[in-house]
Amino acid sequence: MLLGEILTAAATNAHGVTAVTCNSKTLSFSELDERADAWAGHLLSSGSPGDRIAILAENCVEFVEVLYGTSRAGAIAVPLNYRFHPSEWIELLQLSGATTLVAQSQFLDRLTSRLDETVVETVINMDEFVPTAVADFESPALSETDVVWLIATSGTTGTPKLAMITHRSLGSAIDNLAACRPIASGDVLITPFPMCHIAVYNVIAFHANLRTVVLLPRFDPQLFTTLIASEQATTLSLAPTMIASWLDSLQDATADLSSIRTLGYGASAIPTPLLVRAIERLGVDLSQGYGMTELSGNAAFMNGEDHRLAANGDSRLLGAAGRSGPLVELRVVDASGAEAPAGEVGEVEVRGNQVCAGYWGNAEATSATFGADGWFQTGDLGRIDDDGLLSIVDRKKDVIVTGGENVASREVERALEDHPAVKEVAVVGVPDPVWGENICAVVVPCDVNEPPALEELATFVAGRLAGFKKPKRLEIRVELPKNATGKVQKQVLRDLYRDY
Repeated sequence: MLLGEILTAAATNAHGVTAVTCNSKTLSFSELDERADAWAGHLLSSGSPGDRIAILAENCVEFVEVLYGTSRAGAIAVPLNYRFHPSEWIELLQLSGATTLVAQSQFLDRLTSRLDETVVETVINMDEFVPTAVADFESPALSETDVVWLIATSGTTGTPKLAMITHRSLGSAIDNLAACRPIASGDVLITPFPMCHIAVYNVIAFHANLRTVVLLPRFDPQLFTTLIASEQATTLSLAPTMIASWLDSLQDATADLSSIRTLGYGASAIPTPLLVRAIERLGVDLSQGYGMTELSGNAAFMNGEDHRLAANGDSRLLGAAGRSGPLVELRVVDASGAEAPAGEVGEVEVRGNQVCAGYWGNAEATSATFGADGWFQTGDLGRIDDDGLLSIVDRKKDVIVTGGENVASREVERALEDHPAVKEVAVVGVPDPVWGENICAVVVPCDVNEPPALEELATFVAGRLAGFKKPKRLEIRVELPKNATGKVQKQVLRDLYRDY
């Protein structure tokens, strides 16, 4: 099904149901359908199918309108991360060849003077423009293999890449989600995940099931709690760092959380202490999705029962990513490309219709990552056990090589996360003239005035890690650098501490 057809079906079958609400603005499915048509007609009046339409905004109702409208115009949406620097916006505008920019005023003010470096011809102020119906508008014929979104991958280094999300890959990801994390009657999703991120597929999935979505412009723990009660939200979508911040805000508050049925999380692994804390405080099912931009969403899932067993100490489930959804294939391959035996570590590969069509304008990166046989190389190191349970060991680029030994940074992080004085931790490799790399633990302490000492941390993990895996350097920070979805930007840390 095409993206625009999802909204058409919702407007037909649930026309009066609230589709989206944000910042006190609300649209029913029929209203969203009309405004999407108006946007499509306007975009086609000054452009053509296949045009790239850049969108630069925080989460808002208008963002959703433009996303659907762009699809109905046969154009390709290019959501830009509002947290990026203007130079990064310019780079993505250049890479995508976007000819139209739809943006909120606050971002246009920072970008307008540099648009002559791009091929942007039309600029629309989202805060001021009111789309009106175009009488002779007719949506162009589209195919499921047509690209609908270009989304920048969440990597933090090197030249950016734009993943080509097609109608088919998006629809397949939505179907996989529905099979593994069913959307029930009366469910209401609340999420602060930015719509420039592939997590936006959750919004489309709820619309495909005729359900309401509540958006936050940015993550605000207090507002999040208030909206859960006022909107009777049943399904939460957060990153682990957001969960920790939100739970902190609930410590001394009496909040109505009775409507919550499921807490879904993604973007990064969840520390075990935080997992236990969330289950104890909320008393609801947790669900995890393992995926990435190139997969148009999540490919593997962990359900509520798995999380309860993990919280009770099931070592097999602690740190696991989940089991493959029914619409994809997962495998782990060794260095030669051969499938690794069960339990052996190798690179995780995924095959299925939800794999995106490659990288826009980057044939070299596409051929290097997307195999001719359909297998996508994720760049994650993991293992799959006899029961089909996938566990992620580390990102290939985050493996630390010290004294000739490979150390998974995530393994060290998990060991340190249990220390009572550690609030957050990221482990990176930093250059060392003798060992090649040293293991550096970058810690956000619970009390910045009384941070743990390196010797204390090394002693704490001594019974959990081999000697060569213990951190040999400690850096204390008030916070870790993160991208818009809560992922720690490890390259920033590597660069910061490279020459210390």
